[in-house]
Amino acid sequence: MPSIDTFLQTAYQFIKALFVRVTKRMYRTAAVLMTGAAVVTVIAFNSVSFGGVGKNAASAHREYPDDVELTEMLQSEETTETESLSEFTILASNEESQHLLGQRLEQGIQDELAKEALEVEVIEREVRMQTQQAAQEAEERERRERAVISYSDEDYSVLQKIVQAEAGVCDDRGKILVANVIINRVKNKKFPNSVKAVVYEPSQFSPVLDGTINSCKVTQQTIDCVNRALEGEDYSGGALYFMNRGISASSNVRWFDGKLTYVMQHGGHEFYK
Repeated sequence: MPSIDTFLQTAYQFIKALFVRVTKRMYRTAAVLMTGAAVVTVIAFNSVSFGGVGKNAASAHREYPDDVELTEMLQSEETTETESLSEFTILASNEESQHLLGQRLEQGIQDELAKEALEVEVIEREVRMQTQQAAQEAEERERRERAVISYSDEDYSVLQKIVQAEAGVCDDRGKILVANVIINRVKNKKFPNSVKAVVYEPSQFSPVLDGTINSCKVTQQTIDCVNRALEGEDYSGGALYFMNRGISASSNVRWFDGKLTYVMQHGGHEFYK
């Protein structure tokens, strides 16, 4: 039969294991139960008649915790649970913060990508414009290389204007013929050696005299015809002059008929050299 010490140790270990697992809501109940267990233990000691009881009681009192120790133990458990809860709360808070931070970072990345996409679009547009400009410049260089005369940008503009002013209502051939006459003069040593100088030579072209050369609107058809003439398309037969007999002064008509050699007629214009 086990001794009273063994019984009390077993009871104490059982009660300790039981109350270590109690929650903080059961704290008061555990204290009451522990107090009752202590009373039962005292009664058990008093009811046993054997030698050395006082010694065993003293030993039991020293070896096993009293209510204060149990209370401290439970408070320690409560503190541990509180710390665990606090750690969980901090962890949850950190996870929420990390989530918010992740969202902000993601939004920041999206904003940066959108900004970069816009910058790429702007760059691509500039590249397209530069490419088109380079293509136009290359085309202009090739056209100048094919041209039958050298000319500046100003010469090119003046040639377009005089052709528009003199032959704006004419067909392509009529426009090219007027351009041919200007080009033939630039190439002839009797006339100035640039388009602008030829066109603005005094008393040569009526649109210069009345100012319509500066008010006419050059059409794409006229530009194309001028380009064709500069590239060598020529129907003039070497003509250096032209007139519209129906609207020309009689003195000019007499000079053309008396001083020049008739070449051809196209539309309302007669061409001479």
